[in-house]
Amino acid sequence: MIRHIFVGIDLGDKNSVARIAVDREKSERLGFVNNQQGRGRLFREVKRRSEQAGGAEIMMAYEASSCGFVLSDEAEAVGMKCWVVAPTKMEKSVEQRKHKNDDRDADDIVEKLRGHVLAGNRLPKVWVPDRQTRDDRELTRTRLELTEKQTQIKAQIRMLVKRHGLEKSSGLGAGWTVGYRRWLEALTESEDLLGWSTRQALNSLLRQLHFLEAESEQMQKSLEQLADEPRHKPIIEELTQEAGVGLLTAMVYRTEIGQAGRFGRGRQVGKFVGLTPTSHESGQQADRKGHISRQGPPRLRKVLCQASWVHIVHDDRAKRMYQRLVSGNPKKKKIALVAIMRRLAVRMWHRMRKVEQQLAVHP
Repeated sequence: MIRHIFVGIDLGDKNSVARIAVDREKSERLGFVNNQQGRGRLFREVKRRSEQAGGAEIMMAYEASSCGFVLSDEAEAVGMKCWVVAPTKMEKSVEQRKHKNDDRDADDIVEKLRGHVLAGNRLPKVWVPDRQTRDDRELTRTRLELTEKQTQIKAQIRMLVKRHGLEKSSGLGAGWTVGYRRWLEALTESEDLLGWSTRQALNSLLRQLHFLEAESEQMQKSLEQLADEPRHKPIIEELTQEAGVGLLTAMVYRTEIGQAGRFGRGRQVGKFVGLTPTSHESGQQADRKGHISRQGPPRLRKVLCQASWVHIVHDDRAKRMYQRLVSGNPKKKKIALVAIMRRLAVRMWHRMRKVEQQLAVHP
């Protein structure tokens, strides 16, 4: 009879908790620090217990978080089976949510593992991307973050100017034109319009914006270089055939999806991106659709939203679909946009999967 060691882990940025159980026995607590030394201590303790149980098979799991997949990699490297589970799919009762702590979370994962291994229950595990995909994601995510930071700085500048009752003239045009930027720079030297401290603050914000724009330009060049790599180039060229999909959108989609072949159909893609509606059905009550689930990477929804507005303009079928949904109720513009985003995500998945299949036949 095969014996098992079940290890449920609540992984923190620094301090972490593991609950360790042998077969159906009660779990025991082991605290450790989430660094290489601490994780090594966990592995040694689990192996010791496995040897005491006659070579029991080790089963380990923890919830996905910003800590990444280092623990999973290290566990697999020393011969331990380790799953990463989706925290949004870990069902918890109202009582469990009210009395949440690290020990209970780790114990809950142990019970999920037991049910999966001993009874065949479903384990809500996530797909763990390979190291290369994770490495590529860092570049695309940093590029997006730079854009977000620029938007935040621009908003700070606009509000600073507005707080002091200053308005740009209509001749400077809309948006961040060259004329508008010169006007802002002139304000930093105008003692009549702004006080000394405010001028220093505005100057600082303008310097930050200039730095972020220069950094974005540099990262864009790096992104173009990455997109030209053989593993990405044919897929990116195919994805950018869709109206509204540029290099950044294509690269974000490519790296966040990872492998199109892991999805069996388009509906699964919409669910992964978090663009499918939630539902509530109980007893005699009819199924009611709610807001979209918003599961999956938010950065992917963001680029799809931006691309969809352009897609609507240049793709006739998308335009007709959007107009049809809005004509019934003008207040449903957001619902119509989400429908276009989901459609675009699925169309991109079909294109990506096609290239993957072609590369598999003719590598």
